[in-house]
Amino acid sequence: MSVLNTYKKIQEKVNIIGESEKIREVVELIMSVAPTNISVLITGESGVGKEVVAKAIHELSPRKKHQMLSVNCGAIPEGLLESELFGHERGAFTGAIALKKGYFELADGGTIFLDEIGETPIQTQVKLLRVLESGEFMRVGSGDLRKVDVRILAATNRDLSKMVEMKHFRKDLYYRLKAITLYVPPLRERKQDIPLLLDYFVKETLTGNNLQFQGFTHEAIELIKNYNWYGNIRELKNFVESIIILAAGKSVDAEMVREHLYHYQEIPEFSSALPMPVHTSVEQAERELIYKALLSLGVEIRDMKEILLNLNRNFNHQVIPQDVEDVSYQDDVQPMEEVEKQMIRKAMSKFNGNKRKAAQALQISERTLYRKLKDYDLE
Repeated sequence: MSVLNTYKKIQEKVNIIGESEKIREVVELIMSVAPTNISVLITGESGVGKEVVAKAIHELSPRKKHQMLSVNCGAIPEGLLESELFGHERGAFTGAIALKKGYFELADGGTIFLDEIGETPIQTQVKLLRVLESGEFMRVGSGDLRKVDVRILAATNRDLSKMVEMKHFRKDLYYRLKAITLYVPPLRERKQDIPLLLDYFVKETLTGNNLQFQGFTHEAIELIKNYNWYGNIRELKNFVESIIILAAGKSVDAEMVREHLYHYQEIPEFSSALPMPVHTSVEQAERELIYKALLSLGVEIRDMKEILLNLNRNFNHQVIPQDVEDVSYQDDVQPMEEVEKQMIRKAMSKFNGNKRKAAQALQISERTLYRKLKDYDLE
């Protein structure tokens, strides 16, 4: 069997779609690290398919006969994360009415995938480091050491090296996790894979849904290929599902694609356009992420400039861009906390109370959203 055929067979087995050079490099690295027990740090933007890569590593490893458990570290409230990971004894804390095994015990012999590892509290990071180095841990409320044989895969869309510099992530855990770093490229960097993914998601959507669809015109496919897809594969999948329903059995033309994606096309890359402070608190960083989400929530550009100017004024060492300086003020300036509250309320309303989707739109963790909903009495 040729190298190419072997590559395609493995690609089909682990459900990684694409023929671009960048995705081939990802698959080749997966094939190299899968047979080992080395921990892997999977990096990349939100929605690129980091969990799919983790599953591929597990499926091609000697541990495939055992289960792989996925843990979203950002979705579990901080006070419960340690118990979820390591388990607890009966009576360890209020509400612990029975003994509970954690994810590490349940994954013994297999693989554990820690998604959004950057959201893990410092005190939990210490215990994760111990498991990585010795396989040992203690349940919450117990003094007995337990040992497991678990391979750890972790993923993040944050810059952990910067978090280490800011003392928000342990240096020793960071270097232990990144024994191998596997970067998953965003969709806009592998545009030749978009038609293949498009075809895959169309078939997936039509299967079992009793829907009729006449496909995409050539012009529509070209528009889809040239769109930036800041939400990556997740956004493309959602687009396919909704456009098939809207097409109502007809083919999708360029006009329909423009109509569906129009309100996203003018959104710039927010993070590189503004001067940001070198030293910032966690609260300030969270606010900056919420301001970033204002664009996708449809805030008027004038209001956006006013908010950005207020933010810049709070950081005396920042340079205010010229186009923001010229904003004239007719309305009363609102405190940042009030703006933040309004944006959270708007996100929750837009997604009908779905906290996961609201957190993704605001680009903060679910844990942070839960806390802010409580702080602002928005629950």
